[in-house]
Parts: sequence; structure tokens; C-alpha cells
Amino acid sequence: MKFDVNQLQWTREPEAYTITPNQVEIVTKPHTDLWQRTYYHFRNDNAPVLQMETREKFFSFVVKTEFEQSHHRFDQCGIVMYLDSENWLKGSIEYENDVFQHLGSVVTNHGYSDWATTEIDASIKSMWYRLSRREDDFCIECSADGEKFQQMRICHMWKASDKIQFGIYACSPEDSSFKAIFSHMEMTECKWLAHDGQASDEA
Repeated sequence: MKFDVNQLQWTREPEAYTITPNQVEIVTKPHTDLWQRTYYHFRNDNAPVLQMETREKFFSFVVKTEFEQSHHRFDQCGIVMYLDSENWLKGSIEYENDVFQHLGSVVTNHGYSDWATTEIDASIKSMWYRLSRREDDFCIECSADGEKFQQMRICHMWKASDKIQFGIYACSPEDSSFKAIFSHMEMTECKWLAHDGQASDEA
């Protein structure tokens, strides 16, 4: 179905951005990030986040990201579900150097973040993401072409039993700035199908 950008609202508004019916551009501000406590011990909660609300329990959200200008360590943009400062998830590519980047996801429950990554080539400057919801469980997938998606993460969100907010984000945790472009946004029926494998041991 056609995605209406007018449904999107800023959780945190950046200083520079452009929104059209088919595209969103965000220019990141230096020293903006999303992270809570784990390993680094610091808490960063100031990244621009643009989201819509829903109580729909089964759906998928797709977006294409382009980040040709990313150039500094941790520059990133991607998909997000931000409930509050201590409960959120994100999927993105984080620039590391001119050799490789980190394709990964962060899940934050009750104020503690994790970070699961795989290294990809630094020449990659676009990526599709798909966030799927099945009640309070979520799946993050990525795709190079918007057709074939690969699983990045399945997780449970303790604070996502009813209304949630989801959408896009971009940030530059260090002394950097770049333009992130988001397009081809679409909300569809849930593409993450019900599990049909082994039976539960509770049976």
C-alpha cells in the first residue's frame, strides 16, 4: 500500500531536513546517537527520529536508505522503532573506515542496548530494510535490491504490547555530518510468516 509521509511525526527534529511525498532527507548533526549503557556505560539519546504510530499487531514496514555522503566513524541511518529512551530497536549500516562498515542492529530493552553486526564493504552506499511485527515480537531484515530480504535479527520488545511508533532515523555520533536519503517507504501485510517448525516443549 502507498505510504503517507504525512503520518510521520518527529520524535526529535533535526536542524536540516526535507520531506516530500516520495522521499525524506535528513542532514545529521555531529554528536547525535542512540545508545544505552552497555559496555560503553554512557547514555546517548539525541538522534533525529521520524515515526508513525500504530496499534496494528501484524505488519511489515519497508524503506530504502541511501548514504553516499557517510564518511566518518559511526555515521549511520536506517530503520527504527523508538518507544522511549530505554526501549527501542534500530537497524542500519554504520560507517567504520574506507575498507569496511558494520551492517547491524541494536535492541534496547529496559535501558540496556546490545549490538549485533557483520562487516560489509565500505563501497556499499544504499540498503533496504524491512521491519515486521507479530504482536510484541519483531524481525529486522535487509536487502540490496528491495526484492530478496535476509534476516538480521528476531527480538522481543517488552514495552511493545500495544501502540508502538516506528520509522526512520539518522545520526553522526562523532564530529561529522552527512545527508541520509529515505525512499520507497511502504507498510504492508506482515511478510514475517508464522513459525511452522518444531512444537513447543510446553505442549
